[in-house]
Amino acid sequence: MNTKELLSRYAAGQRDFRNLNLIAVNFRNVNLAGINLSGANLTKANLTKANFSCANLTDAILVGATLTDTNFTQTNLTNANLSDTNLDAANLSQTYLRGTILPNIVRSSKASAV
Repeated sequence: MNTKELLSRYAAGQRDFRNLNLIAVNFRNVNLAGINLSGANLTKANLTKANFSCANLTDAILVGATLTDTNFTQTNLTNANLSDTNLDAANLSQTYLRGTILPNIVRSSKASAV
């Protein structure tokens, strides 16, 4: 599935997009609140200023992704791999991080997790 098709289906009300291969996808400034991308491969994705609030990213691979100013409020990132990501100013309020891999990340003083 390509980006255009995913966004079209999301706009039509579909939220379940498990296990997709979305390597290097550009979701900059996109609202994907409530989406289910569990198990998706988002390696090197650009999610700058995207809204993933209340999303399910369980077991997702986000290695090397750009997550600057991304909204992850109440997002499930259980067992996700965020190695080598840029979380500068990302909102991780009330985010589920159990088992999440977070080594080698860049964080500003604005990034927070609960």
